[in-house]
Amino acid sequence: MRTAIFQANFANLDKIRGFVSRAAGDAGMDEREVYAVQLATDEACTNIIVHAYGEKNNGQIEITCNIQEQGLTIILHDHGRSFEPAKVREPNLNARLEKRDIGGLGWYLICTLMDEVKFESSPEAGNVLTLVKRKGGST
Repeated sequence: MRTAIFQANFANLDKIRGFVSRAAGDAGMDEREVYAVQLATDEACTNIIVHAYGEKNNGQIEITCNIQEQGLTIILHDHGRSFEPAKVREPNLNARLEKRDIGGLGWYLICTLMDEVKFESSPEAGNVLTLVKRKGGST
């Protein structure tokens, strides 16, 4: 198990992607799976920076990577504002580009790229997003 703490700002997204891609590679994932892990984590951290911390650069994101025989579990922990995944609207992927809202694809991508996604929040513990990617799973 590996854990690192990053300041919640856009400048750290490269470091975060590197951290999770090394764990995915060490878990024996192929290039597509590593990329899926990177992209899903990048989207999740961007959402934390923008929505949980309001781009104020005053928070932290703790990331734990747990390598298992079947794949990788990534746990992202923050103490920003919470959200309700059930209230996130599914994007209309059939709409013409000029009719689509800017943004709004992050949660959809996370759920599409990962094999399991679980979000928990409490005032005491903060927000915990668990992402699971299995080797040979969906991408």
